[in-house]
Amino acid sequence: MAGGKGEVSATSGLLFPLIESVEKPKRNRFSYVCATIASMSSVLLGYDIGVMSGATIYIQEDFKLSDVQVEILVGIVSFYATFGSAAAGRTSDMFGRRYTMALSAAFFFLGAILMGFAPNYGLLMAGRFVAGIGIGYSSLIASVYTTEVSPASARGFLSSFPELFLNVGILLGYVSNYAFSSLPLQLGWRFMLGIGFVPSVFLAVLVILVMPESPRWLVMQGRLGEAKQVLIRTSDSIEESFQRLDDIKAAVGISASCIDDVVDIPKQISHGSGVWKEFLYPTPAIRHILITAIGVHVFQEATGANAAVLYSPRIFEKAGISSSDQKLLATVAVGVVKTAFILVATVLFDRVGRRPLILMSLGGMAASLITLGVGLTIIERSQEESTWLVGLCVAMVLTDVAFFSMGIGPMCYVSSELFPLRLRAQGMSLGMVVNNVMSGTVSITFLSLYNAITIGGAFFLYAGIAIVGWVFFYVLFPETRGHNLEHVEKLFGNLLWKFSPKKYDDSFVDDVETTQNA
Repeated sequence: MAGGKGEVSATSGLLFPLIESVEKPKRNRFSYVCATIASMSSVLLGYDIGVMSGATIYIQEDFKLSDVQVEILVGIVSFYATFGSAAAGRTSDMFGRRYTMALSAAFFFLGAILMGFAPNYGLLMAGRFVAGIGIGYSSLIASVYTTEVSPASARGFLSSFPELFLNVGILLGYVSNYAFSSLPLQLGWRFMLGIGFVPSVFLAVLVILVMPESPRWLVMQGRLGEAKQVLIRTSDSIEESFQRLDDIKAAVGISASCIDDVVDIPKQISHGSGVWKEFLYPTPAIRHILITAIGVHVFQEATGANAAVLYSPRIFEKAGISSSDQKLLATVAVGVVKTAFILVATVLFDRVGRRPLILMSLGGMAASLITLGVGLTIIERSQEESTWLVGLCVAMVLTDVAFFSMGIGPMCYVSSELFPLRLRAQGMSLGMVVNNVMSGTVSITFLSLYNAITIGGAFFLYAGIAIVGWVFFYVLFPETRGHNLEHVEKLFGNLLWKFSPKKYDDSFVDDVETTQNA
């Protein structure tokens, strides 16, 4: 397959030589619908992040909490989410991507209700635990399902949808904060948290009524007839759907000549058994994939993006904004910028590629974080208020989240394409566990960190991590744009791609595979 073209041109061009010369295949709309519904589960995580940034102001006052208790309340949900992420890989392999998504909505629904009615700090934490389980499930299944249902021609675009909807959720959380901030103290934050049950109900209804099961999961269960029908509905052409089915069958170990609608599949494949053995004793390619994918999750969170979002009202307060309304409005601006720039990323992932966007993202974040650290340090040490410094700090927060949303942010979800089919669900489960641990660590330590090394020092630290991340991805990350999911594994296992002048076409993939075998 030539780089940047759809799956049809890779192998079926020999079988259907006139297709591309006569007419370029049209984009499949139903795959966009499926990806949109799956990605809506990310709204649950986004809403929690956004709403807690403002709700904690009122919860702290209502329950008379210390800063440490606030840190725990905000950050603990990421640690709770590790339980959901750890279980979601196996659950989605055993029961399907679709039912796992409905389960995530059910957990978040119950968590939102518990938080909204919590009479004390202890029960509020219990609600955070239940919601965290749902967040863990949703963060994994959104990326896995979207990657598996998308045609290669739009996989980067559609795989970045979860990050888009996460940002929509954050924006909705900010809007909820502003909308309910005028209510009495004991009611306002309860409405902010409790209203979160609405998107979970909406998601569950759409999953049950509209969304089909993942075709790759259906093949893993031996349900070839059902998988073929889903692929026909989600591919750019009939020929592409046949080719995708043949590639998936080959990945599972089913002969391409098999025409049965139902076949017997070994339990270790259909239930994802034996995956951890392959992770513990990996081939060079799988080891490279694991390091790269885990690196995506580590650097996405360790660069402090969650701190900038969750604690944006406090950051703006440190920058010199004292009015609560102005702080919340500035926080809404963060949500708007994040959402706007993820829209840019959804377009560029399939046009520019993953690698250039990640490098640009981390480079831009490092520059903006350094500038933000300088501005906050000057403000903290100066005795006079300066409007231009306040404006600079606000602008750098917005710039930081903009660069984040254009690269490393959505790559968290796009990274599911790195794993081969047999390892994808549980590989992403491992990645999301790492992501949640890093997210929780950043969220739960931010206030203590800036009290220890100043708020400017905290952002200097995040900038340093962004620079390390830039070097990491420059050395280890190959371009995956335009490649069939079943071919991506062949790009890993060595660094020849980095020094080769060849384009990322099928001949290069074959060269890489030959080198690995040698």
